[in-house]
Amino acid sequence: MIEKDYDIIIIGSGAGGGTVARELSALCGEGKTIAVLEWGPKFRDEEFTGRELQMANKLYFESGGLLTEGREMTCAFGRGYGGSTMVYTGTSIELPEHVAERWAVPGLTYADIIARTQKYKQENNVHILDDNLINENNELFRIGCDKLGLNARKFPVNIKGCLGSGACNMGCPNQAKQGTNRVQLPQAEQQGVEVVTHCRVEKIGERCVEAEVKTLPLGEPPSWAPGRYLIRAKVVIVCGGAVNSSALMQRSNLPVSFPALGRFFTCHPALTLVAQHDKPITNFYGFPKTYYCDDFEKSEHYLLETCMYFPFTTAKNIASFGPEHSAFLADFTRLQMILVLASDKAIPENRITVDDDGNPQVDYTFTDDVKKAFVSAQRVAARIFFAAGAARVHVPGASIPVIEASMQDKIDELVTMRELRMGKIPISSAHMMGGCRMGRDSSDSVTNGWGQVHDIPWLFCADSSLFPGSSEVNPYMTVMSLADRVAEGIRDNAGTLLAA
Repeated sequence: MIEKDYDIIIIGSGAGGGTVARELSALCGEGKTIAVLEWGPKFRDEEFTGRELQMANKLYFESGGLLTEGREMTCAFGRGYGGSTMVYTGTSIELPEHVAERWAVPGLTYADIIARTQKYKQENNVHILDDNLINENNELFRIGCDKLGLNARKFPVNIKGCLGSGACNMGCPNQAKQGTNRVQLPQAEQQGVEVVTHCRVEKIGERCVEAEVKTLPLGEPPSWAPGRYLIRAKVVIVCGGAVNSSALMQRSNLPVSFPALGRFFTCHPALTLVAQHDKPITNFYGFPKTYYCDDFEKSEHYLLETCMYFPFTTAKNIASFGPEHSAFLADFTRLQMILVLASDKAIPENRITVDDDGNPQVDYTFTDDVKKAFVSAQRVAARIFFAAGAARVHVPGASIPVIEASMQDKIDELVTMRELRMGKIPISSAHMMGGCRMGRDSSDSVTNGWGQVHDIPWLFCADSSLFPGSSEVNPYMTVMSLADRVAEGIRDNAGTLLAA
């Protein structure tokens, strides 16, 4: 086994890892050594082709289809330099104040989170999209909402020089999306942080990690030779995302037991509704996600968002077979889409575990509140489509696969709890949160409000696994904000933490 020594090891390079790496990079100027260990490769710009199946296999863990143990939901998250910031749409929403209050983490205030969020909104070029860049798929959502008296809000997005490829979820082929792979990680490397790709961390030991570098046939080659490594560090920061951070912590030999480890997992379970218009609209060209509606977030716990997926994902999201399924996909240019996101509560039964080989497993049960949110959200989304002029709507949880415009007065009868059969309708998640939650002590959480693992002063978490509950909005800005806070805590205590 090859041995190496660093002052700080950061595991993962996504919204959390990239942020904490950049924030700690100033320590390199003081002679400290910092390495980011990233499981996936660093893709060359020309490798972002925008081709759906090719990029899904390249960029996503398990090709974006990690199934829950009940086989009722798939989880999608990125693997590579930049993590999931390679494959998100760049939506950059602030954490709502009532969520921070509900989290009630000792010492963590809403004002603190928002001040840090503002910093990253500026750094990553977050802004509201110009009207002339909005395509019909998005504009029809606004029109439908306006007619129903709903508030369609524009997403703040972090793009620069967008050419409208619509391939955000496949990794932007034009380098327009300003994720950590474009902003924070390059800055960290310029300051002296070493980023080691193709490097899977297998377990954490006492101030060390065990890892294997295994060259994948993708991206730039790793800077380390293939082989097994023992890497000693004075500080270890886990940033592998909610699923992989929780799994890594569980398969490690930690000196403290945490009843909350892996538990209180939330994920914004999502359904996609697809409408068909009688004439072509602009949909897969242009920025895919411009509007959202949070009118029902506090009362019924869901968001409605515009979206546009490519053919394979769309086919997967249509819960039927045969002629009706084919008819919907026959002319892609007439399709409009809405994504339903349920805000699920953090409960201990929903958790990340590991199998006998140490691989992550997601045990997730849909609560009645989530099911009620799905029913209500599907009804509202169907009405938005029809108000915007759609001829028919595919509703996954309806008694019939397709609701024609002439049947819209029967939406409440067709979309009911009885028809919401889990395992029979396509549900996915791209916002995984929790598992190493912040809190008071080791009886109720894994870390304190600074991401420091209880009773293990050299070990930190700095990703969405820290969330005590759902963010209730797209989570990336909050991940960066909390990672910034974790880095500040380490910098302020560097004299103690990094002492020889």
